[in-house]
Amino acid sequence: MLALRLARGAHPLVQLCRLLVTTASAGTGLLFLCTLGYALAHPDASAGSALRLVWCLVPLAATVYLAVCAARTDPATRPRSGLAAIGLGPARLMLLSALTTALATGLGSLLALLAFLHLRGDLPGTPFHGAGAAFLAADRPLPLPAALTLLALVPFAASAAAAVALRPEGEGPRRPGRRRGNAPAAPGADSAMDVTAEEQAPGAEKQAADGPQEIPASGLPPRAGAVPGGLPWGVAAIAAGLAVEARAGGAARFPLPDGLAGGPAGVLAGWALTALGLALAGPAVAHLCGLLLEAGRPGAVRLLAGRGLQQEARRIGGPLGVVCAVASGAYAMTAPYAGARLSFGPLTTLGALLVAGCALAALTTAAIEVRQARAGTVAALVRLGAPVALLRSAALLRAAALVLVFGPLTWAVAELAAMPLKG
Repeated sequence: MLALRLARGAHPLVQLCRLLVTTASAGTGLLFLCTLGYALAHPDASAGSALRLVWCLVPLAATVYLAVCAARTDPATRPRSGLAAIGLGPARLMLLSALTTALATGLGSLLALLAFLHLRGDLPGTPFHGAGAAFLAADRPLPLPAALTLLALVPFAASAAAAVALRPEGEGPRRPGRRRGNAPAAPGADSAMDVTAEEQAPGAEKQAADGPQEIPASGLPPRAGAVPGGLPWGVAAIAAGLAVEARAGGAARFPLPDGLAGGPAGVLAGWALTALGLALAGPAVAHLCGLLLEAGRPGAVRLLAGRGLQQEARRIGGPLGVVCAVASGAYAMTAPYAGARLSFGPLTTLGALLVAGCALAALTTAAIEVRQARAGTVAALVRLGAPVALLRSAALLRAAALVLVFGPLTWAVAELAAMPLKG
């Protein structure tokens, strides 16, 4: 009930993020149900049905990723003063976020079931002049347990991923406050100290969730610490993926959706590893972009852009890597049709729109989160007399640096993945 009340009373921007998660869940659920309808209409083509089910895992992963990004930016599940007093600590807030994610994705699954029944003709009215009835086996009874199992995949996976992503780190017994010497504390001293700290720092819960937001007297963002730790794993995954793609010569060909030109299964497995590597290495690459911006003897604009990009690397780098992975995969699949007119089927179009839309929505959500996190730094700079044009130039320089680094990286991965498919 608390999760439902928080979902109803959220900010319109938060509601928009949840609406995007619901829409993505509805589209993914509809793809799963259409796969079930194809299996009912073609009982002899079990291999084709299994292949369609495998391809549905890609929109499922994109939907889960978007749900996790939306859960991270939801202010209703961040630690706030007073929540711990009523028993809503970090662990229960994590469960609350998982329940909110399950509500949004469960609503999408319900909409997918209604749309599927409408396409089959089980509900009043037959859209598209009954064209989808034969494809979805309208003359056969719908196995309700199988349909509910497929529809439960998105809410279960999204809520579980949100719980894992937002789990409290290093939770354990609370440390007592500092005391002088070895004097025992008076009863209730710890709680009094906590209340005093919350009164003195009303934004402490946001700093606990997003990290320290210290602003020095100069107004510049603080220098970031070490490079994000996903770089070794990301580089290893990219190298392994490229090696698998290079070794996949005359292997068995794996068909793509809607009769697109297939390729060796090793090529697709290698591209999947490379895409995972891009997502893992994205924060580190964004951090290195910030280091390059402030290298040498930077001016005010370069210094602001470099420091800001290093602070934003963990938030913006992962979604940027996912967008690069989606773009390289789209190029690799369409590269064999260079100069020809492509014609995709409705389900392939829906799946492609879902994957691309989820990646772009996750990147937009991360950009909004970054803007909110930088509000204190921007306010400090304005109080110090920094012109607005300087702040805009720094923002444009950050964006340009990311494009100049991630663009060629995406193109190189896409070309290497498309080479075996062209042959």
